Amino acid sequence: MRILVLANASDDDAGFVGEALEARGAALVTVHRENPEPLPHHAGFDAIVALGSEWSVYWDHVQVEVEREATLLRDAVADDVPVLGLCFGGQILSHALGGSVERAPEPEIGWYAIESDVPDLIPHGPYVQWHSDRFVLPPGARELARSSVGPQAYTVGSAVGLQFHPEASPEVVRRWVTGGIDELTANGGTAAGFVAESDDRRTEARERAAQIVQAFLDGTLRS
Repeated sequence: MRILVLANASDDDAGFVGEALEARGAALVTVHRENPEPLPHHAGFDAIVALGSEWSVYWDHVQVEVEREATLLRDAVADDVPVLGLCFGGQILSHALGGSVERAPEPEIGWYAIESDVPDLIPHGPYVQWHSDRFVLPPGARELARSSVGPQAYTVGSAVGLQFHPEASPEVVRRWVTGGIDELTANGGTAAGFVAESDDRRTEARERAAQIVQAFLDGTLRS
């Protein structure tokens, strides 16, 4: 099983999601969004995972890269290739399928529980969140989970979009707080507190990520 992972060069660690995929026999092929080379064709992969990003889908200066990735995701879903979008990945997936992305009424940065309609497939959490944007569901999508800020999970065809970060291992969180300390503290968090909670929740977070990955691969999240 070959999985295409779309990521930024500075943040291409698939964390617990990558670990769960590899435990199920997947070979991960990571491609960086900034690379000007054409993206691989989706037909060469069994599934696609789009990771998070510091970008916003609507930023003018990354529109070439955004539209290139959106075209790949749109074509993959049209050909029934499973796609999993995480945070920015879920946002660009919504954009690709006719939804939109907008500024959230407030950021979610830290550990947050969600309200899941399918807790056996997507547990209530809590999960790492780090975003100031939110997706508006694409036409025909089924909302699977939400928070007070907006939708947290949806499915449409072969695609699943998540606003939270099931992949975020403590090692990933440590890198994020190093680069985003100003944003974290502006939201009332601390680097030490975020890292400590991530360490404490390592086992449960790994288990939730594995549960979501299994549901994604099984197709039980499909609309």
